[in-house]
Amino acid sequence: MVMEVSRRNFLKLSGATSAGLALKELGFDVASLQAEVSPLRVAYAKETTTICPYCAVGCGIIIHSVGGKVVYTEGDPDHPINKGSLCSKGSSVYQLSANNSARSKKPLYRAPNSDQWKEVTWDWALDKIAEKTYHTRENSFMPKNAKGQTVNRTEQIASVGSAAMDNEECYAYRKFLTSLGLVYVEHQARI
Repeated sequence: MVMEVSRRNFLKLSGATSAGLALKELGFDVASLQAEVSPLRVAYAKETTTICPYCAVGCGIIIHSVGGKVVYTEGDPDHPINKGSLCSKGSSVYQLSANNSARSKKPLYRAPNSDQWKEVTWDWALDKIAEKTYHTRENSFMPKNAKGQTVNRTEQIASVGSAAMDNEECYAYRKFLTSLGLVYVEHQARI
């Protein structure tokens, strides 16, 4: 096999060799430098592909995790939508990870007319949401409209869905909201 060397490749190779020899003469030991360099965070990480949770575009993201902890996120270059690029929100998706120390891990509640937030339990928060939903629906439910037509609805509760939900979740969520009688149902992708 004959290897053809172009002038450009010859100059690159000679320049790299000259630089290496000059560094060696100045006392740099390449072997010790390699020992000093720490491995990349993603060197032994498991790669998992996912979809960005922010908007309805559906950009692909690669999540790098070690021992179940997210250590890095990046755009998926093989994804047909974003081809590896991410917007500023998608680039910051690492901040959503559960091992982010700045992320709140418990629900916060601010009582009416209060300026202070307090930590509450998930059970308390979910019970409070269910109680408020139940009372609002009971107090505003309209079985018939002004013309006497059966409508079975409430106009006092609205919902804005998330673009991070897949089709099956959206279907089940919409059925749930319809069963409550909600009229004002919107989705983030349409706003």
